[in-house]
Amino acid sequence: MARTTGPVPERAVPERAGPDHPASVVVVGAGQAGFQTAASLRERGYRGRLVLIDAEDELPYERPPLSKAYLHGEADEAQLWLRPVGYYARQSIELVAGSVTAVDPAARTVRLADGSVYDYGHLVLATGATPRTLGVPGAGLRGVHTLRTAQDAAALRSALGGARHAVVVGAGFIGLEFAAAARRTGCEVTVVEALDRPLSRVVSARTAEHFTRLHRREGTRLAFGQGVAALHGDEPGRVVEVELSDGGRLPADLVLAGIGVIPRTGLAAAAGLRVSGGIVVGADLLTSDPHISAIGDCAAFPQVRSGNRLRLESVQNAVGHAESVAARLTGTGGGYRELPWFWSEQFATTVQIAGLDEGHDTEVVLGEDPDAFSVLLFRAGELQAVESVNRPVDHLAARQLLDRGAGLNPADATAPGFTLRGHLAGRRGGSAVPVG
Repeated sequence: MARTTGPVPERAVPERAGPDHPASVVVVGAGQAGFQTAASLRERGYRGRLVLIDAEDELPYERPPLSKAYLHGEADEAQLWLRPVGYYARQSIELVAGSVTAVDPAARTVRLADGSVYDYGHLVLATGATPRTLGVPGAGLRGVHTLRTAQDAAALRSALGGARHAVVVGAGFIGLEFAAAARRTGCEVTVVEALDRPLSRVVSARTAEHFTRLHRREGTRLAFGQGVAALHGDEPGRVVEVELSDGGRLPADLVLAGIGVIPRTGLAAAAGLRVSGGIVVGADLLTSDPHISAIGDCAAFPQVRSGNRLRLESVQNAVGHAESVAARLTGTGGGYRELPWFWSEQFATTVQIAGLDEGHDTEVVLGEDPDAFSVLLFRAGELQAVESVNRPVDHLAARQLLDRGAGLNPADATAPGFTLRGHLAGRRGGSAVPVG
């Protein structure tokens, strides 16, 4: 990532400054949320100084391919870039490579590890999250990895080239996506999960059962109800074995810890901002300081339907947060009200989730194909979320229904011939619905 120097271009002087049109915006973190903030500000006509700071010495890049196409060798680093280097110069976005060590809300400045200081009219914290690491003996051995950054993915891709036995700790999306990539290389893979099924915190039992069958069919070994007691290495200090909580041992020359992430809240806490399970923000994504917003993986915000405060790790959430903040800062909108949605690709299967299941009491399954179905999740008769496995038309219809108010109950969904697309058409009073 190139550091820019020199005076701010004349065109970057705002027509007017104020709470909604700050003279300068500094964004800390150049992941999807940070990049999108800068891009959306320029798209909405913001003309002030715009600084994008990130500790990684890389151009801003996409993260989802890191556990998919990049690991498979189907994408190189340049294909991950969100924009080529020339874009930032054309848009007068100053890219700064460096670690922010302090935020001074009173002076409205951020300080970097090299001593440089940047003034801000408004500050956007898009600091993201850091992977949890294994807290067991041997966790520091060579061959033990996490997967969050391009550097992590490059190390894993290199390691996969010579690995024979990989152990994945944690059966969440990252762990399962990596397991699928590793199986494609011919590596023997075991996924160790403390709970009784994969993806237990994010999908229904029906969808989890599908992924259990899928991975076992592809040759992945799944060890549920197991924890890791220790990692053992050889004399040079490289991992060779994983010891399980029941005393069993697994050969391993590569271990991936896919056990979740911790939001990066240290800067916010040190600056006196409210932190609780993330950097606390309101529906406008403002922190307890009106000159500071927090977005993306680090932000704990009120969910649009329930009002419950939560933190979401998804591209959709990062982009939506960024666009909302850009709209507020340019006086063209404000307030984040988007429906959450997610996806994952594993082997030849795609799961797409619309909505957020915060506890359901009824499930309705659409489709009789065990490898292509949708699960409708209801609570007190109201549709909360829809999980679609290899049924993209259902997913698109579900997003529109949930956005507009589904008007759907379990009895309707179990009626003969029911489809989400047909129900959506009925809600619109038509016979055809453009969902693709």
